[in-house]
Amino acid sequence: MPAVGVFDIGAMTELARKRSGAFFGRRKGHPLKARQAALFETLLPRLALDLSAPPPSDLRALFDEVDEVRLESGFGGGEHLIAEAERHPRSGFIGIEPFVNGMAKALATIDERKLKNIRLHHGDAADMLAWLPRGGLARMELLYPDPWPKRRHWKRRFVQDERVAEIARILRPAGEFRFASDIPDYVAWTLTRLLRSPDFIWTAERADDWRKPWPDFTGTRYEAKAKREGRVPCYVTFKRK
Repeated sequence: MPAVGVFDIGAMTELARKRSGAFFGRRKGHPLKARQAALFETLLPRLALDLSAPPPSDLRALFDEVDEVRLESGFGGGEHLIAEAERHPRSGFIGIEPFVNGMAKALATIDERKLKNIRLHHGDAADMLAWLPRGGLARMELLYPDPWPKRRHWKRRFVQDERVAEIARILRPAGEFRFASDIPDYVAWTLTRLLRSPDFIWTAERADDWRKPWPDFTGTRYEAKAKREGRVPCYVTFKRK
């Protein structure tokens, strides 16, 4: 396995405290089980990307043997990330998750299923996007991000004009940005910012293109909760020009 860096929980926590406004929300919930805590010390250092070192010009070098690299930002418990990695063994996957408990759940499943085509970043997505090389990704997915519904918090939403430009930089030509949300206001917000970007084309041709999930899409626990509570998910795909 290619070397990808060293992870230090204490160092990450200290860095997060020093970054003003870089991340909003809780990073840790209920206490970790012994096995989960152990995986933070054993498995995560093998999978964590070292953002203090320059990235490879070709992200495929981070993996043993893959044809392309995809990224999922804020993967929660890793349900979708892991299902995609199993379904597409010839693709490399980078997962970003700042929450300790979500990362712990994903690590346990990755270890159990012996997956070799996943790399991880336990921290702020902005740091990862800034680190990635131009045109390095075939796809980026943002699934059910925090909608920050209060107007005074809209600046905390992941999708901002400057972030859209950063996503365009790291996607290869014809690469995809996929966004899913059950919050109509956030869907409209995202569409507005992507449609006014000179770098993206909305691929939808009919209503079902955003009403129905992508083929073989593995839902997340957030999606299941939304459906139980009567909210309707929306699935949006933009292609890099």
